[in-house]
Amino acid sequence: MMIMVGVFQAIQGVVALFNGTFYVVGQKWVFSFNVTTWGWIHLLAGVVLVVAAYFLFQGAAYFLFQGAVWARVVGVSVAIISAVLSFMWLPYYPIWSILIIALDVFIIWALTVHGRDVAQ
Repeated sequence: MMIMVGVFQAIQGVVALFNGTFYVVGQKWVFSFNVTTWGWIHLLAGVVLVVAAYFLFQGAAYFLFQGAVWARVVGVSVAIISAVLSFMWLPYYPIWSILIIALDVFIIWALTVHGRDVAQ
């Protein structure tokens, strides 16, 4: 799920970088950046999410990363950051942002509730 959200974030960032007119701001909020800045932010967030998911479940040293508490903390932290970024992205693409926030909440729930199951 984290890999999917990371890919969604990266796609969102690439679209913002290469087609700046695709996103139109409907409402002005306090935190407004230009679309290129948001593109880089989302691309970076997507890459961080994919890397965190890789190390959480399929790391190079598989026995060190599988279900480790520190890996779950990193996963939850990255998902929280992704949800906050998606909340800040609401004026640009509300439906997509709500979808990403819902998936981030599901990731946080899965890592906090079922994290010990993975370790066993």
